[in-house]
Amino acid sequence: MGMFNAIDISASGMSAERLRLDVISNNLANADSTRTPNNGGPYRRKYVIFEPRSNGNKSDFFSVFSDAMQKQNHGNGVRAVRIAEDMSPFKLKYDPGNPDADRQGYVHMPNVNVVSEMTDMITASRAYEADVTAVDAAKNMFMKTLNIGK
Repeated sequence: MGMFNAIDISASGMSAERLRLDVISNNLANADSTRTPNNGGPYRRKYVIFEPRSNGNKSDFFSVFSDAMQKQNHGNGVRAVRIAEDMSPFKLKYDPGNPDADRQGYVHMPNVNVVSEMTDMITASRAYEADVTAVDAAKNMFMKTLNIGK
């Protein structure tokens, strides 16, 4: 693994988890939205789909130094592929006085589970913190390496 690969891998994880936190925040903000401008219906929960980054041709400056390392099988980070909508059914809430109620008096509520979203938020936050710790550890190792020659 190249010297800067550890930081690059952790940075890709930090970027992915930041996007995940943004999507979770949006879900929580719309947990009670029964009407959206896009489709007029209730808000549909969204989630981020990740995939490993490929070990394809890198065009950065440090790729010259890591040619020998390309033969090893190691991780190369993560990237967000897309933001998808959760197609699980909407919750029904009996509220005949609500202007969004159907003929039977039920309002279609978003399919956002606040407890699950908070759990996902804690998980994403902890993953982000782990990536920050990995960047700090790599930075400290690099500094110690530079100090060996003194």
